[in-house]
Amino acid sequence: MRYLIDTNILIFALSNQEYYIDKNVYSLLTDYDNTIFVSSSSVFEAVHLYQTGRIKTSFKTVTDFLKAIKTGFNIQLLHSKTEHFDTFAKLPAVPGHNDPIDRIIIAQSITEKIPLISSDSKFKHYKNLDFIYNDKRAR
Repeated sequence: MRYLIDTNILIFALSNQEYYIDKNVYSLLTDYDNTIFVSSSSVFEAVHLYQTGRIKTSFKTVTDFLKAIKTGFNIQLLHSKTEHFDTFAKLPAVPGHNDPIDRIIIAQSITEKIPLISSDSKFKHYKNLDFIYNDKRAR
């Protein structure tokens, strides 16, 4: 099965905070029969958060951080395509949720028909999104 992880799941994995990943999501992520994708937009966001000191990791440089994403976690990059932007443009407005990075990730998930894993409960308000909620308090 294929899964797309949101930026927060990527950050939990990269910053050794797996305890924020609930046991059901953790089993999906560690099952080698599954293919795990991360949006290139999530990588941009994670690098920005790393460079501005808003997240802490054990990586000494941003190059090490990027290398870990590419090789250390067996994650496939999902780059934005024209079809994703078409879906993005059709997404409804959700009160209290207007983060453009989240919305492109949601559009990618819908377009590619890949379930999206996130700790953001606002994602449940998007129709046609196959959403798996990560309850970061459940582990």
